[in-house]
Amino acid sequence: MAKNSGEICLSVSLSRQQAWDLAQFLKRTGFADFRSHAVDDEEARRMQNVAGKVRQSLKQLGYAPR
Repeated sequence: MAKNSGEICLSVSLSRQQAWDLAQFLKRTGFADFRSHAVDDEEARRMQNVAGKVRQSLKQLGYAPR
């Protein structure tokens, strides 16, 4: 359920391997990667911020590669 009308709650089912692979990808992805797919620096920062939220959620579930 969304916290407020401006937010959505995303739920996705992943295998353990998929969760680990996504966590690895998010760990290795940097600003330059987001910037290369964004229209400007601001959009790249927003994209990176969202990826950080997903990474944090994976970490809370025990998927936090070093």
